[in-house]
Amino acid sequence: MLGEYYLGSGTRHFGGLVPAVDFLLAGLGRGKEEIECVAIAIGPGSFTGIRVGLSFAKGVCHVLKVPIVGISSLDALAAQIAESTLAITALIESRRNDVFVAQFRRGPGGQLTRLMSDQCVEYSALTTSLALPCIFVGNNYHNQVPKLKETLKPDLLLAPPEMWAIRACTVGALGLRRFLSQDFDNPAALLPIYLRPPDIRPNPYLKT
Repeated sequence: MLGEYYLGSGTRHFGGLVPAVDFLLAGLGRGKEEIECVAIAIGPGSFTGIRVGLSFAKGVCHVLKVPIVGISSLDALAAQIAESTLAITALIESRRNDVFVAQFRRGPGGQLTRLMSDQCVEYSALTTSLALPCIFVGNNYHNQVPKLKETLKPDLLLAPPEMWAIRACTVGALGLRRFLSQDFDNPAALLPIYLRPPDIRPNPYLKT
């Protein structure tokens, strides 16, 4: 990895995306023409964040004529647990009382394999949805851990707090493996992973 830029959330954080990329390339002394592939997290997660990120990535690939690789956000979170004999459960915030979740296990040679597909479940359903005990890692330590403690008191094993965020370097590492094997996505067919309908819907009372 040559460099990584962490952009904190805020009311105008999407406006800082392009300047952040420019800053990162300038700091590395690299030009846009040196980009050979773009790896992008495609969800599940924030509807707006996924749309903005994927649209930007597709635009870069279109202009530079380079391939694109979409990476599940839950895959990226789980991949940050480098060593574990237990199952790894990755969580991403959804609505107030539910969560996007998938479970993985490290196989021979450290290969990460899935134990379940991406799902959106209530916290109260985690005890019946998961192989326990396991180690949990999520994308919001302060919000998710209290809900996990309430639901999974005896079986709660947590990754360190500093690991509870999707790292660009992890998305990049997973993307690099696919790049080296020439396993690219079709930009026109690459869609976000949402798993549930958006909270914002058309007004049913709007007169036409």
